[in-house]
Amino acid sequence: MSVATSEALNASTDDVLAQARAWRDGGKGVALATVVSTWGSSPRPAGSQIAIDESGAFVGSVSGGCIEGAVIREGLDAIKDGKPRLLDFGVSNEQAWEVGLACGGQVQVFVERVE
Repeated sequence: MSVATSEALNASTDDVLAQARAWRDGGKGVALATVVSTWGSSPRPAGSQIAIDESGAFVGSVSGGCIEGAVIREGLDAIKDGKPRLLDFGVSNEQAWEVGLACGGQVQVFVERVE
């Protein structure tokens, strides 16, 4: 999995989509994850995106880092099986504590393979 750089985490939506397209045009499997809803204190607003390639490289952010690892793993699975998924993270969710979303909010992320 790629090491997150400030540039990769702070990429604009245009940069995220351009990189996803470049990876796809280059023959790589690609997934796109988008924050579809938030509640309470959340690190990133709805509409935030991350693109993931089949090697685990990524650009963009859906949480500023606290749930990226889990979202990237789901993105890699989506690339392999082609099935979209809706992920829920929140303080009442045990997985959220494991991945570091202890900010008191909830985040819902939609992950899909780019065709």
